[in-house]
Amino acid sequence: MALVPFDDRDGWIWMDGAFVPWRDAKLHVLSHGLHYASGVFEGERAYSGNIFRLADHTARLIESGRILGFEIPYSAEVISAACNEALVKNGLTDAYIRPIAWRGTEQLAVSAQLTKIHLAIAVWAWPNLFGADRMKGVRLGHAKWRRPAPDTAPTASKAAGLYMIGTLSKHIAEEEGFTDALMLDYKGDVAEATGANIFFVFNGEIHTPTPTCFLDGITRRTVMALARKRQMTVVERVIGADEIANASEVFLAGTAAEVTPVRCIGEMQFTPGKITETLIADYDALVRMSPAEVAKLAA
Repeated sequence: MALVPFDDRDGWIWMDGAFVPWRDAKLHVLSHGLHYASGVFEGERAYSGNIFRLADHTARLIESGRILGFEIPYSAEVISAACNEALVKNGLTDAYIRPIAWRGTEQLAVSAQLTKIHLAIAVWAWPNLFGADRMKGVRLGHAKWRRPAPDTAPTASKAAGLYMIGTLSKHIAEEEGFTDALMLDYKGDVAEATGANIFFVFNGEIHTPTPTCFLDGITRRTVMALARKRQMTVVERVIGADEIANASEVFLAGTAAEVTPVRCIGEMQFTPGKITETLIADYDALVRMSPAEVAKLAA
């Protein structure tokens, strides 16, 4: 199947306060965000016309910019409204939404305090990250790169630069015949996949790594709340790499991945079970509820 480049599509992109035709949403090659990774972004999904946990995503986008030392020049209300407008403008009800903010062209050096901050919002149709084989479970390889310590990188932000090692790790995993890769943290303990949080079932309990050096995902928190609503035990803790083989079920959670079972990590095999199936069903039902009903779970 031929790829459709993202710069050659029909539609509209919200950019710096106004909609522009998709193909005209351009930035200069000497933008600071391109050369120095001074950009932050969000990944959001809309279901039946409602963007799931939009306010939380917008708040995280603004905070990510602040962690990188810049203020996005739009309020949370304006950003969220623009996300909804972009969905309608492009005639989509089920879609992926990508807001991104970056430093512009005024300075091109390590110091860039005088750069203008830009914001763009694009939406497009995008099914589950792992496609039709999602329910069979995905295969994870072992990443050679590790998530950095929080005192070596702005790990609490959804910053563009933090995803470079994710891309490198996923490419190697794909070359080795896997779907994705499991990343360890700087200490050698379990962290996450390249773009989704990970959960393990040990003795009927759901365990997930404490997010000390990677994002505490919005989908992650949602899945934990759904599990607790069903009186499932959820444990956040340090999980050693040597514990993985003891898990009876493993699954990923993220905006793009949604809730996706894992059938192997390297040579270790897992069978998607009742807990994973239940949370997949609960999550799929929740994202199609009204924003008010979703907010009740998060309260």
